[in-house]
Amino acid sequence: MKKSVISIVVIFALIALFLTTALCGLNLGVFSVESAADGIPLGLDLVGGSEITYEAQIPDGTASDAVTTGMNSAIAMLRQRLDALGYTEASVYQSGEKQIVVEIPNVDDPEEAVQQLGTTAVVEFRDADSTVWLSGSDIASANYQYSAVDDTGIAKHHVVLSFTSEGRQKFTEATKAVANRSGNDNYLEIVMDDEIISMPYVSKIEYSATGIDSDSAIITLGNNATADGASYLANIISAGQLPFTLNCVKLQAVGASLGERSLDTSLMAGLIGLLLIMLFMIFTYRVMGAISCVSLAMYASLFVVVLSIGKVNLSLPGIAGIILTMGMAVDANVIIYERIQEELRAGKTLRSSIDTGYHHAVTAIVDANITTMIAAAVLWWKGTGTIISFAKALMIGTILSMIIMLIVTKILLKAAVGLNIKNPKAYRV
Repeated sequence: MKKSVISIVVIFALIALFLTTALCGLNLGVFSVESAADGIPLGLDLVGGSEITYEAQIPDGTASDAVTTGMNSAIAMLRQRLDALGYTEASVYQSGEKQIVVEIPNVDDPEEAVQQLGTTAVVEFRDADSTVWLSGSDIASANYQYSAVDDTGIAKHHVVLSFTSEGRQKFTEATKAVANRSGNDNYLEIVMDDEIISMPYVSKIEYSATGIDSDSAIITLGNNATADGASYLANIISAGQLPFTLNCVKLQAVGASLGERSLDTSLMAGLIGLLLIMLFMIFTYRVMGAISCVSLAMYASLFVVVLSIGKVNLSLPGIAGIILTMGMAVDANVIIYERIQEELRAGKTLRSSIDTGYHHAVTAIVDANITTMIAAAVLWWKGTGTIISFAKALMIGTILSMIIMLIVTKILLKAAVGLNIKNPKAYRV
């Protein structure tokens, strides 16, 4: 019995911790979590703001690969400018083949935002004295690769630059001059809109005499580099020589009042749904239903904390995804409880019925959740805008529900047995 009491106390303490963190935040010095109000960025449809749509004016005969690369570069350019302007909660995504949509929450004047963002990227290669040696127009292409770049044979994330004929000469002169610099100034700054994106070093030993005289060059990003980081750098460099121009074709201001009403309505719907689920589970499964309510409370509070830690942008479809996963979480409990009741009706003890019920139900639950996660992953990968918010909520909720309903619920059921709650009527058998 003592072990059961300890298990229950620990679980309720965790729920209290998650709820407190969600409402007030948590600061442990080396690790801190903001409250849900401060840590979860809200989408345009909830808080209002500006929506800007750009369309690429693609010249006839442009290769499809060049268009794809150019669109990725344009998105990276706009993302960099948004971050530099302080619009860190804005979202940028491609819509169709030729359009890019920018959503900026809490900005009421879309025309001013367009003027700030602009449409032409200025990419430059500078030395430590801010002398400009090359510009984006001198780069023929910039591509991310993951392969060996030296004699060690170890694959690394890197960017391969290809130069125009004029760019090759400029790069040769630049690397020679930079390699011969004294001190620790042997680097070239890659700059966009006066913002330093990367600072690759040039080897004194290898390039001080001649510089890099080649049609291409490699930029390595260190041992801690990631594919996303290298791809981002390649896209930023490519943004200086886009094969098309971007024209603003649509400006739209979304009223905050509509978003606030939508948020209030959605939260109220979620709360009503949660209460109805809890009442149904208690009425149908009694003790097991009450246990599922405790598990659901932990699930909901932990979900909010995870959203805050991950700074997951939340939109109306994202809230719909959260509510959907609450129902899915209870589905897992229903499957488990029905299996347990079957074992109890067959005359087995409660403890044996719990073990056997879980054993038979876990495969179906895991399979169902895996298929849901596959669907969420595809939506996350191929979706745009608010679809991504829904996919993220669905993925996070599915993972959390599977963990909590398979582990926490089982601990609470065994704790109930340890507290001598063994009357079959308490389990509606």
